[in-house]
Amino acid sequence: MSAKHPRPSIASTLARSIERQIREGAFKPGDKLPSLRELAQLHGYAKNTVVASFEWLVAQGLVEPRRGAGYFVRELAARKAPEEDEAGSLGRAMDIVWMMREQLKTEAGAFAVGDGFPPVEWLSEARLDRYHHKVVRTGLGALFRYGSRFGYRPLRERLVRKLADFGIGAEPRQIVLTHGANEAMDMVVRYFVPPGGTVLVDDPGYYPLFGKLKLAGARIVGVPRQPDGPDLAALEQCLLAHKPRLFFTQSIAHNPTGSALSAAKAFKVLQLAQKHDLLIVENDALADFVPTSTPRLAALDQLERTIYIGSFSKSFSAALRVGFIASSADLASDLADLKALIHVGSSEYCERTVDVILSEGHYQRHLKRLRDRLGEATQQAQRLFDAVGAEIFARTPQSLYLWAALPGVPDTLEFAKEVLPQNIVLAPGRIFCVDASATCRWSRFNVGAVGDPRFAKALRAALKRRGG
Repeated sequence: MSAKHPRPSIASTLARSIERQIREGAFKPGDKLPSLRELAQLHGYAKNTVVASFEWLVAQGLVEPRRGAGYFVRELAARKAPEEDEAGSLGRAMDIVWMMREQLKTEAGAFAVGDGFPPVEWLSEARLDRYHHKVVRTGLGALFRYGSRFGYRPLRERLVRKLADFGIGAEPRQIVLTHGANEAMDMVVRYFVPPGGTVLVDDPGYYPLFGKLKLAGARIVGVPRQPDGPDLAALEQCLLAHKPRLFFTQSIAHNPTGSALSAAKAFKVLQLAQKHDLLIVENDALADFVPTSTPRLAALDQLERTIYIGSFSKSFSAALRVGFIASSADLASDLADLKALIHVGSSEYCERTVDVILSEGHYQRHLKRLRDRLGEATQQAQRLFDAVGAEIFARTPQSLYLWAALPGVPDTLEFAKEVLPQNIVLAPGRIFCVDASATCRWSRFNVGAVGDPRFAKALRAALKRRGG
């Protein structure tokens, strides 16, 4: 390195590393930093080097020394991170990565009405803590090794019965367990989509999928979503013009519109798939929120031209990260090999946990409560939006999401920026659209989140300021 750009000193490098951890929240206000001796031994540094690093952190106002106790993170230091994060968020115009970060925030007092998950209180009654000792009894030795490339077999056998309840016939060898539905989609993209390949998606649709496809270098073509499913005329035109191999869609509890595919349209979608040699990837991550009798493409097709993706993240816990792919046996074997190549294996501990949960009657009672709450919240949310004069895209008895257009709001991105200082975090519609640059008057609303009466008050005030 030249004299013009000298190499940073060891003390400076250590100080910057600790500063970054404080800014990013790894060390929180009031946390004690590792001692001088611990850091010196951990990194093999001289004690004077660590002392110089701490002196710099004190001079920057990030930490404070306490006689006889050590060094502690100051309150003021940690407050800077959210401010910097918000500035970056708006600067990125609420793009896909911004939205994914927003889904992971848990800031007190914020109305995350665009959230993708059910309210925590809906899921907390499931009590994950009660299952650990039962999981350990299922085979402690196996928990210290990689499992089958397909995933934990007893859970796959249980999923065969669960799929049968939906009318989908499958065998354990047709099921591959994954780290949630998102890894399942990623594996399908990796397997089928070459750089430059054309893929059809719902438009609006699941924005993390768009990000995966862009990362793979795919050409994304949107099929307009209607209240009863894909626009059939547009779908056929896309098939004729682009000859794609895959169509990613959500038949029921569609994200973001909350709409459901009608039985009549489902048959026609499968007819088009047969005619144009199309594979349909059916993402059913919200399967547990609707009755098992709701029609699914995979039930009509029996996994011949469909790849079915499921998950337990929304209905039980996202922390478990257990999802699955159901497909033809040959494809399942190939996808299991791909999974082994990428991740070696999935988490057998989490898979055993889900298997134990599904084996108990408590889970069925949990699902009933979940569906009852969802139905009540859906009706309450629809009444709220009707009262403020909003347009609702699709009215269903129960759906985690509502796709609504607010009166006097032609661009929900701009509106989302306006209400962010009031701690209202919206999910503006253009994030879910294939052309994210186009103005969109729609937003996704989480029915569980909009039920807070404080949100109704804040929404009315924001619309009043706009004259709506």
